[in-house]
Amino acid sequence: MLTSLYIKNYALIDELNVAFNNGFTIITGETGAGKSILLGGLSLVLGKRADLSQVKNDGEKCIIEAIFDIANYDLKALFDALDLDYDVHTIIRREILPSGKSRAFINDTPVTLESLVALSSYLIDIHSQQQTQQLTQDDYQFKVIDALAANKSNLEDFSKQLGIYKKLNKTLAELKSSKAELIKEYDYNLFLSNELNEINLDKINLEDLETQYEELNNVEVIGEKLSSAKATLSAEDLGVIDQINIVKQELSKIASFGKPYELLKERVISVGIELDDILIEIDNLEDNLSTDPQELERINSKLQIVNNLFQKHAVSEIEDLIGIKKDLQLKIDNTESLDQSILDKEQEILKANDKLNQIALKIHKNRKKVIPVFVSKLEAILSDLGMPNAKFKVELEATAQFTKHGKDSLQFLFMANKGSSFNELKKSASGGELSRIMLAIKSILAEYIQLPSIMFDEIDTGVSGEISNKMGDIMKQMSSRMQVFSITHLPQIAAKGNSHFKVFKTDIKDITHTQLKKLNEDERIVEIAQMLGGLTITDSAMAHAKQLLN
Repeated sequence: MLTSLYIKNYALIDELNVAFNNGFTIITGETGAGKSILLGGLSLVLGKRADLSQVKNDGEKCIIEAIFDIANYDLKALFDALDLDYDVHTIIRREILPSGKSRAFINDTPVTLESLVALSSYLIDIHSQQQTQQLTQDDYQFKVIDALAANKSNLEDFSKQLGIYKKLNKTLAELKSSKAELIKEYDYNLFLSNELNEINLDKINLEDLETQYEELNNVEVIGEKLSSAKATLSAEDLGVIDQINIVKQELSKIASFGKPYELLKERVISVGIELDDILIEIDNLEDNLSTDPQELERINSKLQIVNNLFQKHAVSEIEDLIGIKKDLQLKIDNTESLDQSILDKEQEILKANDKLNQIALKIHKNRKKVIPVFVSKLEAILSDLGMPNAKFKVELEATAQFTKHGKDSLQFLFMANKGSSFNELKKSASGGELSRIMLAIKSILAEYIQLPSIMFDEIDTGVSGEISNKMGDIMKQMSSRMQVFSITHLPQIAAKGNSHFKVFKTDIKDITHTQLKKLNEDERIVEIAQMLGGLTITDSAMAHAKQLLN
């Protein structure tokens, strides 16, 4: 419920701060007093686009702030979805800055207008002549029937399953669409894969191959240099090894003269041993050195293949080629298993379709069951509202297509007078009739679901005193379950309120201001008397006003 409304620097309002109670609240005032200004300010809280021209003093900030008690609205999940802090006393604030920029806040958190509209639609409903056009829309008609049918959880399940079903169909379409492309690529991928498989990449050591190639390709040079090195080491008298032995003999003669000479001799001995090992290694390498043109050709061919693959795939490492080979194999496997994947997905879609049909059937049966109850209640209320011959028909038909509403089509048909035929609501009901039908439907809905606070904006325009009295009774009855406001010109309705506010204008220093005042019991009597008889209050008008209030 709306617990308070604060408006500053808006239209003809300097500053207004008013608290509201639950139950039935009446708002009255002369034509042009500013009731529309009050609604305009409230509409900004509900997410209406702001306009700098609405600001009273364009040099100052305009503020509209409303506080709602939302304890009974079960909106915790919505707050989580909007990433907002939940509080049972929720504050919505709109600001229009002198620059023309508008800002919105929910519990002091900045929000977009989309988020504001998403929340405010659960908090307050401004019922006007224009809003009655909702009655002709599918979404609203389904909302009414499903509220009576208690289909909320079924529709949530259906919506969730419909999302899964649509996702599966999208995936299937993508699989089928990609199948043609994959088949085109299959042969080429297979060729590339075979080319990589033939060279046995896992057993290739590129560094070893290059070493073997260099050795075989330079065998004569290697043999020549090994022979030269061997000669240098082992040539009689002139060889390095013989020379080292001479050095060793000379140092042995002085080794006993001191530690430094002993160490020097040992180092020379070590060099001699190392040179002997080197000579043996040269002999071994020389013995194993051989010319093998066929092996050279084989290694060269393998290196060329590897380098060609590097160039073709724009890589430089064997590991990269192995990765490419795995990716190609995966594509090949996917192509080869695509038909099975399509078949599996089609089976999943069939199962999802069955689940949807089961839920849709539940929804349909629940709707079918409550439609006679709805029609009976609606016609009874319309009879009280001066439409005794009005007849309603709700046509519910199962369809083949899934929609957000299930698998049904729904149509509200209306017949205002005897002897006429049923026709679509938008074609057969006048504006005044639609307004009364909407009131009747909302009064029925209030019995089944928690409706937001509702503000009826001159719903009684153009109706007689007796009908307005019935309208007042309906709104009064609704207010036992929810907060109801009525902006009215009719004393019969005004007298039924639990609380009564008057909108009026005052002129201060040649400037007109709109104000809102809560009336006490005596002031209510005077206000209703004026509504009955005009500004000149007679004793009979006062007596009639007291009678209405009692």
